[in-house]
Amino acid sequence: MSAGRTVGAGRATSLGDAWVIARRGLLHMRRHPEALADATIQPIMFVLLFAYVFGGAIEVPGGGSYREFLMGGIFAQTIVFSAFGVAIGLAYDRTNGAIDRFRSLPIARGSVLAGHALANLIKSLLPIVLMSLAGLVIGWRVHSGVLDVLAGYGLMVAFSLAVIWIGVLLGSLVGTPEGVQGVAFVVIFPVTFVASTFVPTSSLPGALRTFAEWNPVTALAGALRNIFDNPGGVPPADGPWPLAHPVAYTLIWAVAIVLVCAPVAVRLYQRAIAS
Repeated sequence: MSAGRTVGAGRATSLGDAWVIARRGLLHMRRHPEALADATIQPIMFVLLFAYVFGGAIEVPGGGSYREFLMGGIFAQTIVFSAFGVAIGLAYDRTNGAIDRFRSLPIARGSVLAGHALANLIKSLLPIVLMSLAGLVIGWRVHSGVLDVLAGYGLMVAFSLAVIWIGVLLGSLVGTPEGVQGVAFVVIFPVTFVASTFVPTSSLPGALRTFAEWNPVTALAGALRNIFDNPGGVPPADGPWPLAHPVAYTLIWAVAIVLVCAPVAVRLYQRAIAS
């Protein structure tokens, strides 16, 4: 067999192994629908809660509906929260003996992590769809064209993939679900709230405002508002580079996260299961 065919067969085997692990994760979700609460109930709850509690109390720069301004932030926050699911799922596999069973199988190196990432990427589509429907109910509208809509949802999927690899890295570092929850809450909650998720960055003081302006969550929220032509989506001409170029800044972060987190997560995971 030629070297080219050997490499091709190896890639096909790796993809097949990753899909088997991904199907296992998807079947678990179907058999335990209560585990999907974070992808179903929570996004809708956030949309309704912030739309009706803060809807009349926060002024959007440049005017417009706060409910339309809100949706870009809710999309961004929920996508970042998806790191929870993959990290906890991987931690459960490390504690319930599943990893030991995987090690006894002739599967490609890294396929377990790739399978978890793929399953959670598919799972991440569910809250995006539900949030879109909930947004339409509360008055959110897309005022741009079809290509812009596709670009906006494509950007969400791309950033979801990046965030999922952060979750894979976290699940490779922390060995228990309880530990994952503790670390994730400490790290993820400040990142999602010190941003333009629910309020404009101009309303934040000093150092918090600077952090929010360079926060990739702010960039993603701003990029979606810009693409969907929602209030707050016009990039400021004299603002920091991330605010002036939210789409480019979001894509840079997405690519950088995958390039850094994916190989590091695989290495740490292999080291953890070998010890």
